[in-house]
Amino acid sequence: MGRDMNSSGQRMKWGCTKCSLAVVGFVTVVVIIVVTVVASVLVMRDSNHGDHSENVLQIGGEGHKPLVAEVPEALLSPLMVNLTIVEAATSKGAVCLDGTPPGYHFDQGFGSGSNSWLIHLEGGGWCETLASCGDRKNSALGSSMHMERQIQFSGILSNQPSENPDFHNWNRVKVRYCDGASFSGDVEDENQEYKVFFRGQRVWKAVMEDLLAKGMDKVDQGFLSGCSAGGLASFLHCDNFRELLPQNAKVKCIGDGSFFLDEKDISGANFIKSFYNKVIILQEAYNHLPKSCTSQMDPTRCFFPQYFLGYVDTPFFILNSPYDSWQIQNILAPNVADPQGYWQNCKYNISSCNETQLTTLQDFRTDMLLALKAFEGSKLLGMYINSCFIHCQSEMQQTWFSQSSPRLNNKEISGTTPHECEVRLHLDLQV
Repeated sequence: MGRDMNSSGQRMKWGCTKCSLAVVGFVTVVVIIVVTVVASVLVMRDSNHGDHSENVLQIGGEGHKPLVAEVPEALLSPLMVNLTIVEAATSKGAVCLDGTPPGYHFDQGFGSGSNSWLIHLEGGGWCETLASCGDRKNSALGSSMHMERQIQFSGILSNQPSENPDFHNWNRVKVRYCDGASFSGDVEDENQEYKVFFRGQRVWKAVMEDLLAKGMDKVDQGFLSGCSAGGLASFLHCDNFRELLPQNAKVKCIGDGSFFLDEKDISGANFIKSFYNKVIILQEAYNHLPKSCTSQMDPTRCFFPQYFLGYVDTPFFILNSPYDSWQIQNILAPNVADPQGYWQNCKYNISSCNETQLTTLQDFRTDMLLALKAFEGSKLLGMYINSCFIHCQSEMQQTWFSQSSPRLNNKEISGTTPHECEVRLHLDLQV
């Protein structure tokens, strides 16, 4: 793992059958037991032109053979959406790391979804030093000059009812991520040595203002989502998003693959906490984290959802795996904690793990479930937890809504988001 904590650059095709699934919701309680799984493993490769690529493995129950899902024919002609540059943002100081204006991709809603908006925040790790942010500014994660002029909308952003039944006709927006701190930093002066700006908070504000002017100010339903670092931003900005919209609008937030755990790594150190602390200090993000949290604890802790989500007043939804592949590779077993490469094969291919390593993975899973248990009983919380070795799931058609999607009581991930509040399941955390 490099100093700039991006993804690996390789995406494996998801093919998970018999994954343990659980959902937590708001009202009705049904008990589902999360099954411990460590057996059948399948690795498949796929290419995805998005910036946030993950390593994905399948973990199935013992004796079950995973199935490889065929790509639906509809996906062969994907929806391609143009990049919109927010030129006016520059005058407000709302710029990417390299000083270029931010951007987003917007596909207009229609029919019954004309007054409903889904805002999806792109993920892509963080940068914690001037040098790593300086490198990052030369990529799509730090400059709109390097962003693709068109990207594919799939999964939660698809415009096909067969692929995205709840949100296909909503106004759907993917906000590009170019600040390196989950849209939370704000430093007044440009760093002269590396020629970088830290203005994520202003980027968030400028993009929202641009979308409000395009009709989001008349929204009936608003849904803020995000993947990985974008999902963390979705949680961090959830209450502010609620404040921007009409008082009578229904507003909810979702973080996909973004319940990053405050956990010690395999060396006994807490690499991720130290890393986050550097990000927060470098970009002065501590001034823009939830005040209700930072007034009670160290600001670095308020970058971890397990601590600050308790202070969020807007309904939110957690989509995650306790075997989150990115977290295992970068929080549990980062390269700095494994100089001899003992975990190198295991963390990318669970079939290569020995008994001791599998036990460590199980312990990580247990710790995440216990952290999630703190939200049990919350009327604001929804949750979909599965035990696939995977990171973000809402952007991938195979996991979001397809014949091979993970299911619980015949419900796919897309059918259990806060948009549909009929199914309310309780996660049994006994291990």
